[in-house]
Amino acid sequence: MKAVIQRVTSASVVVEGETLGAIDRGFLILLGVHEDDTEKEADLLAKKVANLRVFEDDEEKMNLSMLDCGYSALVISQFTLLANTKKGNRPSFIAAARPEVAIPLYERFMEQLKVNGVETVEHGEFGADMAVSLVNDGPVTIVLDTDTWRK
Repeated sequence: MKAVIQRVTSASVVVEGETLGAIDRGFLILLGVHEDDTEKEADLLAKKVANLRVFEDDEEKMNLSMLDCGYSALVISQFTLLANTKKGNRPSFIAAARPEVAIPLYERFMEQLKVNGVETVEHGEFGADMAVSLVNDGPVTIVLDTDTWRK
């Protein structure tokens, strides 16, 4: 699994003119599911994200997690994170999991954020054309890839 984590002061997702998810402070998480991913990757990634210490403490050091602050998450499925651009100029998305694999793992990731203590987890619509808006705080953007944890 690959995730782009953006620390935000606000974020929202709109599909066909309807706001499906919106948060104030917390993380906007763009989530890509690889064809080889399992529940293990979803669980590990959710735990890492929930405990990621990138929010400032009283001394303005990035030392607090979203759990420490009571912040929220907005999770957006994004298969394009699995793009392979090694050959030519047209990305290949063959490594991205098919919906029958990706949807349950996307849902598992969101469930595991809650299991790990994130109270508010909003989301978009898997496979939809989504308009995502955010105000990046910092900016702080972190890329996490469970594939690199196996090596």
